[in-house]
Amino acid sequence: MSEVRDLLIEIGTEELPPRALPGLAAAFADLLVAGIDRAGFTRKTHQWLATPRRLAAIVRDIASRQPDQNLERRGPALAAAFDKAGNPTSAATGFARSCGVEVAQLERLESGKGAWLIYRAQQPGRALRELLPGIIESALNGLPIGKRMRWGTGTAEFVRPVHWAVVLYGAEIVPCEVLGIPAGRHSRGHRFHHPGPIEIHEPKGYAASLREHGHVIADFNERRSIILESAEAEAKKTGGSALINPDLLDEITALVEWPTPITGTFDEKFLELPPEVLIATMQMHQKYFPIVRQAESPTEDSGLLAAFVTIANIESPEPAAIRKGNERVIRPRLTDADFFWRRDTAQSLASRRPMLAQVVYQQSLGTLADKTERIAALAGYVARELGGDVEPALRSAQLCKCDLLTDMVGEFPELQGIMGYHYALHDSEPREVAIALKEQYLPKQAGGALPLTPTGRILAIAEKLDTLTGIFAIGQAPSGDRDPFGLRRAALGCLRILIEGRLDLDLRASLDAAAAGYGAVIRDRKVMDEVFAFMMERLRRYYLDSGITVDAFEAVLANQPASPHDFNLRIMAVADFRALPAAASLTAANKRIRNILKQSTGVLPPAIDTRLLTDNAEKALVGELEAALTAVEPLLVAREYGSALSRLAGIREGVDAFFDQVLVMSDDPSVRANRLAILIRLGELFQSVADISRLQG
Repeated sequence: MSEVRDLLIEIGTEELPPRALPGLAAAFADLLVAGIDRAGFTRKTHQWLATPRRLAAIVRDIASRQPDQNLERRGPALAAAFDKAGNPTSAATGFARSCGVEVAQLERLESGKGAWLIYRAQQPGRALRELLPGIIESALNGLPIGKRMRWGTGTAEFVRPVHWAVVLYGAEIVPCEVLGIPAGRHSRGHRFHHPGPIEIHEPKGYAASLREHGHVIADFNERRSIILESAEAEAKKTGGSALINPDLLDEITALVEWPTPITGTFDEKFLELPPEVLIATMQMHQKYFPIVRQAESPTEDSGLLAAFVTIANIESPEPAAIRKGNERVIRPRLTDADFFWRRDTAQSLASRRPMLAQVVYQQSLGTLADKTERIAALAGYVARELGGDVEPALRSAQLCKCDLLTDMVGEFPELQGIMGYHYALHDSEPREVAIALKEQYLPKQAGGALPLTPTGRILAIAEKLDTLTGIFAIGQAPSGDRDPFGLRRAALGCLRILIEGRLDLDLRASLDAAAAGYGAVIRDRKVMDEVFAFMMERLRRYYLDSGITVDAFEAVLANQPASPHDFNLRIMAVADFRALPAAASLTAANKRIRNILKQSTGVLPPAIDTRLLTDNAEKALVGELEAALTAVEPLLVAREYGSALSRLAGIREGVDAFFDQVLVMSDDPSVRANRLAILIRLGELFQSVADISRLQG
């Protein structure tokens, strides 16, 4: 009889890669329970746990055995299983032998479709302890590990060498090997506080035992919360608040087993450096949380304080020694940053422009100087098209890559653009130009902040369109998960700037302008079609993520609006139109119109001949069409697409009456052609906003 207990699996290793740790632990638990589910074991919830030196998973209330299975195999038809004398044929005996029984033990299955021999049996479920080693091995083999390593003289491979393994089903050890290590019930504690073994009696007490005896908080999320709360509490003691980067918080959580916050300080003279430099130094090099001043009013600048919070992995009897050690370590880092700043500002950004010709951007696409010239030409085009100020757009484009040649960006690549902003201000460049240098790379991730200044938007658009065009031209479009040039991010970012910034820019014409900057590199118009199609796919994902349906997107895409801003106005109007009572009827009518016109042959008249109108319903519809056209045309010019569709919804009754009372395919060729002309005019009127016939009911 099956019983239920909790299952614990822990794999103890050398320090695991911190940035990969949470994903690795979650994947291990997910693959483990997927294998358990495939094997047919019942269970309840599961949980993953992880520290720098362990991956662990707990599965609650898992059954000790699989359910019994009823087996059923159908054999040969009775006509082939027995001869005329009723004796078994070789087909019957062979089937019985394959089932491990005699022919007499087989049953017969009869139905309206025929009769067959059939084998039925009940197969007892197998024990968890029998199947678990294979399930664990399969889960480990399926982990997303880029490069596995071997250690010692064994053949096992894993992301890091394995030192111990715990596999407990309730209080019972499941006898097996995990990556060449015999499983037991002994875990290990903190490397310094409790390096020796810790006996785990059962899964329910796992986390508590490690905490109480081993100075280890095994739950990653619990440890993360402790670090977050303690860092904020430490920062509050200084009169500030901790600047918590979520990615850094995860990384620090993956580096410590027993988090202990310690506040340190540094020389206030370093506060003269740009704050982003200090933040990058503390976060990237030292894994510290910077502390910012708590603003007393909305207008007060909440700048950095000369302090930080570090998370130690040890509860020291002398925390002051750890504090002094960290303060001693950060000083040369900040001194280096100060040196970079002073050396970089010794020459202007503009003076670095000639050196851009010495740096290859991409082998087939020239140097950074070439890219700068293309961006400048495209930025000028975009500025003119949007009615913006061309001069700051050109100046910002000319300087946009100069900070890549500075020492500071060489040390902190993530500060590109940001340092351009600071160096431009130092050089007394116009503030609009300086801000644009910082905004050119926005948004930096999906949903991230967009450029706010007109010049920043223009430069960001030009930079992204140039990159998309060039990389597609050399055949390096994204493939699968690979996107080394960040083209998906660039495409979506460009679209978001145009849509959310309400910038009315012809995207196809802008891509042509971008292609012109590449000269002979782009000879085939197909490249620009590929880039446009790629951006439309990003636009599709943008709308799907915001709740717009696929059919609404396809309805607007059918009209091929050249401007993403115009596309957005149309799709919002279509989304509102669907909520109108008349929408379903008019959508069905448009589908009917399209189907009728597809089946019609011959040359159709270019206009409606009112002399051929004989039915009252068609006369009424033509009158409504003319009135609607008069009302809708100025709305379309003003791009008030929602009002246009609402006005068109008013002719629903006339459309319904026409299809109910009028035979479109009349025997009279002239009347038939005229009625088809009515349908053409009606379809064109609705399609002036979107192809309504593509909407689903």
